Amino acid sequence: MQPHFFIKIMEHSLHLINSFLDRLFIYGPFWIYLALFAAAFIENIVPPFPGDMFTLAGGALSAAGRLNIILVFLVIYLGGICSMMAIYYFGANYGREFFLKKNYSFFSANDILRLEAWFTRKGAPLLIFNRFVVGGRALIGLVAGIGRYNPARMCLFTSISFWLFNSILLFSSYIFFVKFETIAYYFHLYERIVWPIIIILVAAFIIVKLLRMRRNGKK
Repeated sequence: MQPHFFIKIMEHSLHLINSFLDRLFIYGPFWIYLALFAAAFIENIVPPFPGDMFTLAGGALSAAGRLNIILVFLVIYLGGICSMMAIYYFGANYGREFFLKKNYSFFSANDILRLEAWFTRKGAPLLIFNRFVVGGRALIGLVAGIGRYNPARMCLFTSISFWLFNSILLFSSYIFFVKFETIAYYFHLYERIVWPIIIILVAAFIIVKLLRMRRNGKK
């Protein structure tokens, strides 16, 4: 996809979101904040949902003096952290027992125990950068829940991730009026770098798992 085409898509998406938020202004700013909260909540559960576009729109409206930037930051953070913790507890309360009981060859009970040990050692940096992983946040939260990662640490490190990423987006929206194409270009470049890395890591995991299963089957 060419950058200029991507920019057109972002411009169109933001136009639609801004039109939607403008209509809500008729009923008062409370409904705008509620819409931003809902968008941040839904984004982690349904990754294709354009939650980042709502964040950019909220920042732009704050820059125009129509919203309070502190409240925008707060409601977007609360929406995101609430959905991530909901996903975490779903994994902890249902996903873990499901996989332990099924004991799939591809994701066995022993794999879950190893996952617990691995997440205890490596969970902090993964959670701190999870907000920067496009489309993979729900999976990270689910894995953290299945691995029974400490919930207080889960909340803390995920919060740090949201604070960092949302601050960057909201700051970017302030310069939106000056040079939107620059923001869109670098956002597109970021996605082009991150997605291949995610695909390679997932493919490597599947290949290693299949080779291990084949080796165990020959024993």
